[in-house]
Amino acid sequence: MKSQQKGFTLVEIAIVLVIIGLLLGGILKGQEMITQAKIKNVIADFSGVSAAYHGYQDRYRKIPGDDGDAIARWGTPAAAVGTANDGVIAGGYATTVANSESRLFWLHLRRAGFVSGSDQEQPFNAVTGRLGVQTGDTAGGAIFGGFSGLIICSANLPDKIAIATDVQMDDGVITSGTVRGMLQGTPNPPLATAGLAAGPAFAETGTNVYVLCRTL
Repeated sequence: MKSQQKGFTLVEIAIVLVIIGLLLGGILKGQEMITQAKIKNVIADFSGVSAAYHGYQDRYRKIPGDDGDAIARWGTPAAAVGTANDGVIAGGYATTVANSESRLFWLHLRRAGFVSGSDQEQPFNAVTGRLGVQTGDTAGGAIFGGFSGLIICSANLPDKIAIATDVQMDDGVITSGTVRGMLQGTPNPPLATAGLAAGPAFAETGTNVYVLCRTL
């Protein structure tokens, strides 16, 4: 008596492969949608902070963080770094030094009701990098990047998000335009002297991480 061998037919195998393909396609599409949402959030951060900054200037005729009247207005602490009302935001965008002007920037905006958040801590972006401000024409006492005045920086951006953000907001070139970047070696790094002017160019490797800065 012959034994009957059981197995999958070609039709059954084809159906399984189609289902696997659909599942993989859905996962990849979902990942792309998440990435696009993060790109939009990063761009919205730049635009939102810029609007809050200009709104504060219109209301008080001062720069948040550099506002000498804020002490009397809200009882906020004086800056530990720099001189208020000199037009310069002292301190790096991601500094942890309490009462630095770059941290008081956020405290003043919050006291004025322009942004949400806790005290003077810099907010996080969509990829848990620091979002902060500093004066753009000095870094370690040297001119860098071609920026002047106040800039806003967003750190820890994966290469795909950083490149897409620069392309959508500016020219897609890391060393030119109103949006410029720097390759990161550590999370939330300080801006290196000449770092925003020297490159290297954007490279989408899947592992590169950047900090992007834009003029306010």
